[in-house]
Amino acid sequence: MRVVLSILAAFFGVQSEANRRRDFADASPIPYIVSGIVGVVLFVLTLIWIVNQVLSGPV
Repeated sequence: MRVVLSILAAFFGVQSEANRRRDFADASPIPYIVSGIVGVVLFVLTLIWIVNQVLSGPV
């Protein structure tokens, strides 16, 4: 859960210095990389869905 919260904070640019240091002190960056990629894919898919909903007009 800590990784997810760190990724979300990084997306919004509100990561605290203490949390950033804690994140970089971890042994492996793999969970952060995977979570970041999944987060970006979900974000892009959400934007595509929103645009499709707006362009489809009134229901």
